Amino acid sequence: MILVTGGAGFIGANFVLDWLACNGEPVVNLDKLTYAGNLQTLGSLEQDPRHRFVRGDIGDRELVSRLLTEHRPRAVINFAAESHVDRSIHGPGDFIQTNVVGTFNLLEAVRDYWSTLAEGEKQDFRFLHVSTDEVYGTLTAEDAPFCETNRYEPNSPYSASKAASDHLVRAWHHTYGLPVLTTNCSNNYGPYHFPEKLIPLVILNALAGKPLPIYGDGQQIRDWLYVKDHCSAIRRVLEAGKTGETYNVGGWNEKANLDVVRTICAILDELQPRADGKPYAEQITYVADRPGHDRRYAIDARKLEKELGWKPAETFDSGIRKTVAWYLANRDWTDAVTSGTYRQWMDKHYGAGA
Repeated sequence: MILVTGGAGFIGANFVLDWLACNGEPVVNLDKLTYAGNLQTLGSLEQDPRHRFVRGDIGDRELVSRLLTEHRPRAVINFAAESHVDRSIHGPGDFIQTNVVGTFNLLEAVRDYWSTLAEGEKQDFRFLHVSTDEVYGTLTAEDAPFCETNRYEPNSPYSASKAASDHLVRAWHHTYGLPVLTTNCSNNYGPYHFPEKLIPLVILNALAGKPLPIYGDGQQIRDWLYVKDHCSAIRRVLEAGKTGETYNVGGWNEKANLDVVRTICAILDELQPRADGKPYAEQITYVADRPGHDRRYAIDARKLEKELGWKPAETFDSGIRKTVAWYLANRDWTDAVTSGTYRQWMDKHYGAGA
């Protein structure tokens, strides 16, 4: 049994689906169901006895303690986080509450539970904290990619809150001996991505005939990681990672935002051409850059490959084609998300105010 927090969000839900498909070990899935949590993503598990969903907050120490005592997981994988940079700029308080205070309360509940385990169970237990490359700050075009020893230099309220959570996880290991693992990943993309993020936003706006907004000059560079590759990396770190260590997870796919958008347009031109025969790239529009926009992120994932034998299976070309095809084939999911009807379903089943 494992406990996954934030398992109804984009990366967490993909992880839960992949986990049960790969090894079948039961999952208790704790998620607060904020705007980005979507149980429709987990619809295929609705009758699966291996998956138990619990609506709740990682900051609710009493609830987390009860789940730990009842289910006695051998590992906790923490995906729960507020993660959208634009939202953190307009409302940083939620990010501090979830990413910092919530992580603290989760760590304390887990520490209490871990302290009650028998010696062998203590040694086998793991707390895996999923974080981001944004904690390292920004790079110039000439800089080497981020490695695990880079200094933390977060530049947004989001990345600062995640940096704080990383420091808490490290401290709980060094002070209390809690057996932790931390992963810092690059930009994820793939199925079930909430459509305010760049790639799904561009796909859906293109199909709807809307502008495709590009911040600034579009030359901000990101290292793109297919979400299922990220899931396989987390499974490998959980299986064989050394406690107390950090592992960077990247796709070795540095792309400028403008190039990403043009690639999506070209694939849509091929798979679902516009009715007027014109290219989707005509819909590209440049908008004012956001405050403090980091210029470049890049991950050096050689430690993960050298020590644990992991490397991504997808190139950007293969992964983005799979992603576009998934969105074309799953319009019910995207329509529910963009219309907000998925929220109505959750409010009906779990109460309003998620």
